[in-house]
Amino acid sequence: MEAQRKALSFKGQNIYIGIDVHLKSWSVTLMSEATQLKRFSQSPDPDALYAHLVRNYPEAEYHSVYEAGFCGFWIHYRLVGLGIHYIVVNPADVPTTTSEKLRKTDAVGSAKLARSLRAGELKGIYVPGSESLETRSLIRLRDSITKDQTRLKNRIKSHLRYLGIEIPEEFSGPGRCWNRRFVVWLKGAETGTAYGRQTLDFLVRQYEALRGQRLEMLRAVMALSRTERFEKPLENLMTVPGIGQLTGMSLLSEIDDIRRFKSADQLAAFIGMIPMCHSSGEREGVGDITVRRSARLRSVLVEASWVAVRQDPALSMAYGNYCKRMAPGKAIIKIARKLVNRIYFVMKRNQPYVKRVVA
Repeated sequence: MEAQRKALSFKGQNIYIGIDVHLKSWSVTLMSEATQLKRFSQSPDPDALYAHLVRNYPEAEYHSVYEAGFCGFWIHYRLVGLGIHYIVVNPADVPTTTSEKLRKTDAVGSAKLARSLRAGELKGIYVPGSESLETRSLIRLRDSITKDQTRLKNRIKSHLRYLGIEIPEEFSGPGRCWNRRFVVWLKGAETGTAYGRQTLDFLVRQYEALRGQRLEMLRAVMALSRTERFEKPLENLMTVPGIGQLTGMSLLSEIDDIRRFKSADQLAAFIGMIPMCHSSGEREGVGDITVRRSARLRSVLVEASWVAVRQDPALSMAYGNYCKRMAPGKAIIKIARKLVNRIYFVMKRNQPYVKRVVA
């Protein structure tokens, strides 16, 4: 007589896990090939989820998904390390019905993810390694400090206008403001009361602290650029017109592995250098530049393009031709798209760029 089996075994079966991630809790939906198995909330702990799966659905193949967001990719790293097949998706790529849009809850969100994963409708985004993420965070922090410093400069000028203090003519021209002499003048500027002087002193000290942090971050990024990982790629990238050391480091850290793009068109789509289109039947419509983008990369490339049109004769000629039929702001986007081709060529072939006569 055959002995009765007491142990559960889901060997050969797939379990699909959709996770709606939040700071203090996760909403989790489990589905099999045929039905929804369970829906529950748990603490934000990958190990607790894995223990639940092993305890209730042992020996199954686990497939899980969550939307990219504030929590980064540490969840992905941990679950992959536990042996779970895992993808991270762009929230905009998750199929959503009208009823789900009108009735949005954590449970509905996790069920939607699990269902779409089971149907094979989801495509995971590229997940960089932990070293690449931390390198990227260093460069992004430097950019954030620069933006904070710009905001503080505007705040100080606004305070001066509020108090009716005129900036001397010697500091009003381009490149004359915010040097050491200007900061010395700020520290000695006369105000109506001690309170206005105190406020200005606070702002100036904050500015000096940010300036020191920015210089420190700049040294850190420069040191990073001289490491084996970045030195040669950056040297090649800087041969492209408009690409300097900081721009090159931003490009290398954000793109990470150029091999994930099969063509320059794919890289342009990732950056957001392609137009939107609305076509139906015989009617074809091409709209403005896409709203789906890497905001940081697109901003960096547009800034680099303004430099490139002054350095590269071919790009300068192309920019002039574009300006004959469109606004300069749109013309520079066209130049940025050409710059993407040059960047892709250099990074893909790992060789310097040679200026051409034609664009």
